[in-house]
Amino acid sequence: MENQPYADRREAGRLLAERLSSYAERDDLLILALPRGGVPVAYEVACALEAPLDIFLVRKLGVPGHEELAMGAIASGGVRVLNQNVLDMLPVPPAAIEEVAEREQVELKRREHDYRGDREPEPLVGRTVILVDDGLATGSTMRAAAAALQQEKTKRLVIAVPVAARETCDALRSEVDEVICVRTPRPFQAVGLWYTDFHQTDDEEVRTLLRQARQRKVVRVTGN
Repeated sequence: MENQPYADRREAGRLLAERLSSYAERDDLLILALPRGGVPVAYEVACALEAPLDIFLVRKLGVPGHEELAMGAIASGGVRVLNQNVLDMLPVPPAAIEEVAEREQVELKRREHDYRGDREPEPLVGRTVILVDDGLATGSTMRAAAAALQQEKTKRLVIAVPVAARETCDALRSEVDEVICVRTPRPFQAVGLWYTDFHQTDDEEVRTLLRQARQRKVVRVTGN
Protein backbone atom coordinates (compact mmCIF):
# COMPACT_ATOMS: atom_id res chain seq x y z
CA MET A 1 0.00 0.00 0.00
CA GLU A 2 2.90 2.39 0.68
CA ASN A 3 3.63 2.76 -3.04
CA GLN A 4 0.01 2.62 -4.25
CA PRO A 5 -1.63 5.86 -5.42
CA TYR A 6 -4.92 7.06 -3.95
CA ALA A 7 -7.93 7.08 -6.26
CA ASP A 8 -8.55 10.76 -5.51
CA ARG A 9 -8.41 13.33 -2.71
CA ARG A 10 -11.71 12.21 -1.18
CA GLU A 11 -10.46 8.63 -0.74
CA ALA A 12 -7.21 9.99 0.68
CA GLY A 13 -9.18 12.05 3.18
CA ARG A 14 -11.18 9.04 4.38
CA LEU A 15 -8.02 7.02 4.94
CA LEU A 16 -6.35 9.95 6.66
CA ALA A 17 -9.35 10.26 8.97
CA GLU A 18 -8.80 6.68 10.12
CA ARG A 19 -5.34 7.67 11.38
CA LEU A 20 -6.89 10.61 13.24
CA SER A 21 -9.73 8.71 14.91
CA SER A 22 -8.42 9.44 18.41
CA TYR A 23 -9.39 13.09 17.88
CA ALA A 24 -13.02 12.33 16.98
CA GLU A 25 -15.80 14.37 18.61
CA ARG A 26 -13.51 16.59 20.69
CA ASP A 27 -15.28 19.80 21.64
CA ASP A 28 -12.21 21.92 20.88
CA LEU A 29 -11.36 20.31 17.53
CA LEU A 30 -11.02 22.34 14.31
CA ILE A 31 -9.99 21.04 10.89
CA LEU A 32 -8.14 23.61 8.79
CA ALA A 33 -7.58 22.98 5.08
CA LEU A 34 -4.94 24.51 2.86
CA PRO A 35 -6.81 25.54 -0.31
CA ARG A 36 -7.28 24.45 -2.84
CA GLY A 37 -6.16 20.83 -2.93
CA GLY A 38 -6.34 20.30 0.80
CA VAL A 39 -10.05 21.11 1.00
CA PRO A 40 -11.50 17.83 -0.40
CA VAL A 41 -9.15 15.87 1.87
CA ALA A 42 -10.01 17.97 4.92
CA TYR A 43 -13.74 17.77 4.19
CA GLU A 44 -13.65 13.99 4.56
CA VAL A 45 -11.61 14.30 7.76
CA ALA A 46 -14.05 16.83 9.22
CA CYS A 47 -17.03 14.61 8.37
CA ALA A 48 -15.45 11.52 9.90
CA LEU A 49 -14.35 13.30 13.09
CA GLU A 50 -17.55 15.38 13.34
CA ALA A 51 -15.55 18.58 13.52
CA PRO A 52 -15.97 22.05 11.97
CA LEU A 53 -14.03 22.81 8.80
CA ASP A 54 -12.39 26.09 7.81
CA ILE A 55 -9.60 27.22 5.51
CA PHE A 56 -6.19 28.69 6.18
CA LEU A 57 -4.73 30.67 3.31
CA VAL A 58 -1.14 30.16 2.20
CA ARG A 59 0.50 31.20 -1.06
CA LYS A 60 3.67 29.73 -2.51
CA LEU A 61 6.43 32.14 -3.49
CA GLY A 62 7.72 30.84 -6.81
CA VAL A 63 11.24 31.55 -8.03
CA PRO A 64 11.02 34.14 -10.86
CA GLY A 65 11.35 32.26 -14.12
CA HIS A 66 10.94 28.93 -12.31
CA GLU A 67 7.55 29.53 -10.68
CA GLU A 68 6.92 25.83 -10.01
CA LEU A 69 9.88 25.87 -7.62
CA ALA A 70 8.97 27.26 -4.18
CA MET A 71 11.47 29.65 -2.64
CA GLY A 72 9.08 30.08 0.29
CA ALA A 73 5.50 30.91 1.17
CA ILE A 74 3.31 33.47 2.92
CA ALA A 75 0.30 32.83 5.15
CA SER A 76 -2.57 34.68 6.78
CA GLY A 77 -1.26 36.87 9.57
CA GLY A 78 1.68 38.27 7.60
CA VAL A 79 3.98 35.27 8.15
CA ARG A 80 6.65 34.59 5.55
CA VAL A 81 8.86 31.50 5.38
CA LEU A 82 11.77 31.28 2.95
CA ASN A 83 13.32 28.05 1.66
CA GLN A 84 17.01 28.79 2.11
CA ASN A 85 18.11 25.65 0.28
CA VAL A 86 16.35 26.84 -2.88
CA LEU A 87 17.68 30.38 -2.49
CA ASP A 88 21.22 29.06 -2.09
CA MET A 89 20.81 27.10 -5.32
CA LEU A 90 19.09 29.91 -7.26
CA PRO A 91 19.94 33.25 -5.62
CA VAL A 92 17.05 35.72 -5.88
CA PRO A 93 17.56 39.44 -5.15
CA PRO A 94 15.64 40.71 -2.10
CA ALA A 95 13.70 43.16 -4.27
CA ALA A 96 12.47 40.29 -6.45
CA ILE A 97 11.38 38.32 -3.36
CA GLU A 98 9.42 41.38 -2.17
CA GLU A 99 7.75 41.78 -5.56
CA VAL A 100 6.61 38.15 -5.60
CA ALA A 101 5.45 38.34 -1.97
CA GLU A 102 3.40 41.50 -2.57
CA ARG A 103 1.72 39.97 -5.60
CA GLU A 104 0.85 36.78 -3.73
CA GLN A 105 -0.46 38.78 -0.76
CA VAL A 106 -3.03 40.42 -3.03
CA GLU A 107 -4.13 37.00 -4.28
CA LEU A 108 -4.25 35.62 -0.73
CA LYS A 109 -6.65 38.35 0.37
CA ARG A 110 -8.80 37.92 -2.75
CA ARG A 111 -9.18 34.20 -2.19
CA GLU A 112 -9.95 34.59 1.50
CA HIS A 113 -12.89 36.84 0.67
CA ASP A 114 -13.94 34.65 -2.25
CA TYR A 115 -14.03 31.47 -0.14
CA ARG A 116 -15.32 32.85 3.13
CA GLY A 117 -17.19 35.97 2.07
CA ASP A 118 -17.99 38.17 5.04
CA ARG A 119 -17.98 35.29 7.53
CA GLU A 120 -15.47 35.50 10.33
CA PRO A 121 -12.89 32.71 10.47
CA GLU A 122 -13.28 30.03 13.11
CA PRO A 123 -11.62 31.08 16.40
CA LEU A 124 -8.21 29.47 16.95
CA VAL A 125 -7.25 30.32 20.52
CA GLY A 126 -7.39 27.27 22.76
CA ARG A 127 -8.36 24.92 19.90
CA THR A 128 -6.91 21.60 18.86
CA VAL A 129 -6.18 22.29 15.20
CA ILE A 130 -5.55 19.65 12.55
CA LEU A 131 -3.95 21.28 9.51
CA VAL A 132 -4.60 19.28 6.33
CA ASP A 133 -3.23 19.32 2.78
CA ASP A 134 -3.29 16.76 -0.04
CA GLY A 135 0.44 16.10 0.29
CA LEU A 136 3.86 17.49 1.14
CA ALA A 137 6.85 17.84 -1.15
CA THR A 138 9.23 20.56 0.12
CA GLY A 139 6.80 21.51 2.89
CA SER A 140 7.33 25.27 2.52
CA THR A 141 3.60 26.00 2.28
CA MET A 142 2.79 23.86 5.32
CA ARG A 143 5.68 25.35 7.25
CA ALA A 144 4.35 28.87 6.65
CA ALA A 145 0.89 27.82 7.80
CA ALA A 146 2.25 26.17 10.93
CA ALA A 147 4.37 29.22 11.77
CA ALA A 148 1.34 31.48 11.47
CA LEU A 149 -0.84 29.21 13.59
CA GLN A 150 1.79 29.00 16.32
CA GLN A 151 1.16 32.71 16.89
CA GLU A 152 -2.56 32.13 17.44
CA LYS A 153 -2.22 30.37 20.82
CA THR A 154 -3.75 27.09 19.68
CA LYS A 155 -3.80 24.36 22.32
CA ARG A 156 -2.46 21.65 20.04
CA LEU A 157 -1.34 21.79 16.40
CA VAL A 158 -1.32 18.67 14.24
CA ILE A 159 -0.18 18.42 10.61
CA ALA A 160 -1.97 15.63 8.73
CA VAL A 161 -1.50 14.60 5.08
CA PRO A 162 -2.19 11.45 3.06
CA VAL A 163 1.23 11.36 1.37
CA ALA A 164 4.56 13.13 1.78
CA ALA A 165 8.28 13.01 1.28
CA ARG A 166 9.64 11.24 4.35
CA GLU A 167 12.34 13.86 4.91
CA THR A 168 9.76 16.65 4.92
CA CYS A 169 7.59 14.87 7.49
CA ASP A 170 10.59 14.30 9.74
CA ALA A 171 11.69 17.95 9.46
CA LEU A 172 8.23 19.22 10.47
CA ARG A 173 7.99 17.13 13.64
CA SER A 174 10.02 19.63 15.63
CA GLU A 175 7.71 22.50 14.59
CA VAL A 176 4.29 21.20 15.72
CA ASP A 177 2.83 18.85 18.32
CA GLU A 178 2.23 15.94 15.96
CA VAL A 179 2.73 15.04 12.29
CA ILE A 180 0.64 12.34 10.60
CA CYS A 181 1.82 11.23 7.15
CA VAL A 182 -0.15 8.15 6.06
CA ARG A 183 2.24 7.21 3.25
CA THR A 184 5.86 8.24 2.71
CA PRO A 185 6.83 6.38 -0.48
CA ARG A 186 10.32 6.26 -1.93
CA PRO A 187 11.21 7.67 -4.36
CA PHE A 188 8.68 10.45 -3.76
CA GLN A 189 9.23 12.94 -6.64
CA ALA A 190 5.86 14.79 -6.58
CA VAL A 191 2.50 14.76 -4.76
CA GLY A 192 0.48 14.33 -7.95
CA LEU A 193 2.13 11.00 -8.75
CA TRP A 194 0.37 9.45 -5.75
CA TYR A 195 -3.16 10.16 -6.97
CA THR A 196 -4.86 8.47 -9.91
CA ASP A 197 -7.16 11.51 -10.20
CA PHE A 198 -5.27 14.69 -9.33
CA HIS A 199 -7.42 17.23 -11.16
CA GLN A 200 -7.02 20.81 -10.05
CA THR A 201 -9.47 21.73 -7.31
CA ASP A 202 -11.23 24.90 -8.43
CA ASP A 203 -12.70 27.75 -6.40
CA GLU A 204 -16.27 26.54 -6.84
CA GLU A 205 -15.43 23.13 -5.36
CA VAL A 206 -13.83 24.85 -2.38
CA ARG A 207 -16.90 27.02 -1.79
CA THR A 208 -19.25 24.05 -2.20
CA LEU A 209 -17.40 21.86 0.30
CA LEU A 210 -17.16 24.66 2.86
CA ARG A 211 -20.90 25.30 2.49
CA GLN A 212 -21.68 21.59 2.90
CA ALA A 213 -19.48 21.43 5.98
CA ARG A 214 -21.35 24.38 7.54
CA GLN A 215 -24.69 22.72 6.75
CA ARG A 216 -23.54 19.52 8.44
CA LYS A 217 -22.56 21.53 11.50
CA VAL A 218 -26.01 23.15 11.66
CA VAL A 219 -27.69 19.75 11.37
CA ARG A 220 -25.57 18.36 14.20
CA VAL A 221 -26.33 21.30 16.49
CA THR A 222 -30.05 21.15 15.68
CA GLY A 223 -30.10 17.41 16.24
CA ASN A 224 -28.60 17.84 19.67
